[in-house]
Amino acid sequence: MRGELKINKQKSFNRRSGKKLLAIIPARGGSKGIPGKNIKRLGGLPLIAWTIRAAKKSKLIDCVVVSTEDKKIATVAKKFGAEVPFLRPKGLSRDSTPGIEPVLHACLELPEYQEILCLQPTSPLRSSGDIDQLVAFARKRRASSVLSLCPASKHPAWDFALTAGGRLKPFVRLGSDQPRQNLGKAFSLNGAIYYAKRRWLFKNKTFLSARTLGFVMPKERSVDIDDWYDWKIADMLRKG
Repeated sequence: MRGELKINKQKSFNRRSGKKLLAIIPARGGSKGIPGKNIKRLGGLPLIAWTIRAAKKSKLIDCVVVSTEDKKIATVAKKFGAEVPFLRPKGLSRDSTPGIEPVLHACLELPEYQEILCLQPTSPLRSSGDIDQLVAFARKRRASSVLSLCPASKHPAWDFALTAGGRLKPFVRLGSDQPRQNLGKAFSLNGAIYYAKRRWLFKNKTFLSARTLGFVMPKERSVDIDDWYDWKIADMLRKG
């Protein structure tokens, strides 16, 4: 797979000075749950446009790039102000491709940036304020990586598996019979914002490590669209 990461030498960007923070929006064309999801219209705009708009409104992002192998997605991304300086290799756009690979590929194409953001287009309700606050949080704490979170819908103490015989088996043994008030606060990764310093990212090849910090976002801006149910929830919340 590494052999496919070829550098594109021809780039002519309208970047802000400094070239410090790069926002990468990964958007492949092969969505199975919702066909054509990334350019399907949500509230009158292609889904990916909501993320591009939030990134473009950021006061801290220096360059907004969409990584895709799909020419239709590339055309839509450019229309809404993102840069598409390369098409992602097909080998990095399969169902089985680890999510970090397109990010590393984009970083190799654009080696001048010191900080990296990954903004998934499936989080259309995340705002430019959320982005800038997370980056400011990371810089203040000199963090190598930060991931966005939201309060968990339910505590993991209430999650179960079923045995082959149909019996309930707790996923975690925290005492599900305890009152909710006695359980500690739980948070879920919401998939909206991934931040890392470039050098650290290439060393670890992941945004998540034991030293990664969490930045809490409100649940109403944390919808991550995987299926039609998520789509309907996002549309409802968008309407307010």
